[in-house]
Amino acid sequence: MKKGIDYIAIGVSYYCHDGKGKYLMNKRGVNCRDEHGCWDFGGGGVDFGSTVEETLRKEIKEEYCAENIEYSFLGFNDNFREQNGKKVHWIQLRYLVKVDPKEVKNGEPHKFDEIAWFDLSNLPKPLHSQALKELSLYRNKLPFNS
Repeated sequence: MKKGIDYIAIGVSYYCHDGKGKYLMNKRGVNCRDEHGCWDFGGGGVDFGSTVEETLRKEIKEEYCAENIEYSFLGFNDNFREQNGKKVHWIQLRYLVKVDPKEVKNGEPHKFDEIAWFDLSNLPKPLHSQALKELSLYRNKLPFNS
């Protein structure tokens, strides 16, 4: 059985920022599940037996190598979309996370072609299909929301 396809999946998603107006994003490579070449903020699925906080910390450490984080819960949203021709449903728990830029590096070069910092008024293209939708839901809760 596959998360999000055979049953509703729960995931954490996050906007990692440096505290000075820049947000961290990754460019999805060919080994990502889908949307190759698109820029995304980051996230991952909650596994059975793991807490949401454990998942948040684990995913940020895996993707961006950052351990010193400060976070706050922004809200949740349903993500309905198609993945490889199949309908997908995820419930995303969205967090705002301050990371130490000195710690940050591409922790998953096999999945991400690159990572980079951006301000919200100058995001890269193409974006992940859910990025603009989610930004419209949470932009007023984000610091430095140009």
